[in-house]
Amino acid sequence: MPPQVRRAVVGAGLSGEDAALTVVVLAPTDPMTRGQLRRMADLARDEGYRVRWEEARGGTTAPFHTIGGLAGPLRRADRIVMGDPFSRYVQLLLTITRARDLVVVDDGTATMEFVAQLARGERLVRWHRKGGRPGPRDLLFAPVSSSARRRLTPSGRRRVEVFSSMPVTETPEGVEVTANDFAWTRARFGPPRITRGADMVGTSLVETGVVDGDRYLEAVRDLAKAHGATRYFAHRRENAAKLHRLAAETGLEIVRPDLPLELIARRGPIGRTILSFPSTVVHTLPLALAGTGVRVAVCDIDPRWLTETASPRAQGFLSGVTDTARDVHRLAAVALA
Repeated sequence: MPPQVRRAVVGAGLSGEDAALTVVVLAPTDPMTRGQLRRMADLARDEGYRVRWEEARGGTTAPFHTIGGLAGPLRRADRIVMGDPFSRYVQLLLTITRARDLVVVDDGTATMEFVAQLARGERLVRWHRKGGRPGPRDLLFAPVSSSARRRLTPSGRRRVEVFSSMPVTETPEGVEVTANDFAWTRARFGPPRITRGADMVGTSLVETGVVDGDRYLEAVRDLAKAHGATRYFAHRRENAAKLHRLAAETGLEIVRPDLPLELIARRGPIGRTILSFPSTVVHTLPLALAGTGVRVAVCDIDPRWLTETASPRAQGFLSGVTDTARDVHRLAAVALA
């Protein structure tokens, strides 16, 4: 495997004496995310990597067992590969390591915000929470977060790299950015069988409190009707009650993928047109499906769909996700009554 693809394994890579790379999964509690990670762990094993599954959130004492078990390997590691620099768990583990080589691997929209915040020396806050007042937990965890931010800042003793398919406009001095072109995905899966219809990709913007649930349902219904979509690929964080309502009121077949959508799309079958709202997939699917003839179309978020509690940053950030996407067809926002 090419070196840049080898570095793209999900998780925290601990390069000790006995293994070139060990993938550590800090298991979440969400069933859908757990299921996808289980499948991805199997793929990593198939590629020859050692996988260590940690029930990091499995009870009051679980964090102590996880941190205690990882402390030794983390201190010995020369390179740490992490998947979510906003994770408090990851930030806490960063305070243990002495690695001189840190790599952030993430094809999510959060990568864009992470790099920008690092460049501006700001505290690391997920984009949909930015603008709100720090809560008690934020204040309690502030010293750890500050320490993690310092460790993710390059220095004479530390190299920092970001491996991502997302566009990076503000690059901190000294941070290396390597583009993920999904070469492994295209080589490993597909090409897919293309159907004549359209498929829709869901988003968790309702669950994160950014978009109003009723407005979102109306937008999905109208978009599906306008483009003849028949299937709705749910985001792993969409809740069951919302999906049940979507199915009942739109007639869409709800699909809960057991693998990331980029792999599902490459395996096929997949619609000739894929409809999406601003999200990671408007950047990743054109790369994963390059050369197949599949068109990715993105519908902008109308400001009227936002909730009263949405971050002031939300509209600008979501517009930026669409503006920076390549090889996508841009749709006007669905006009709701």
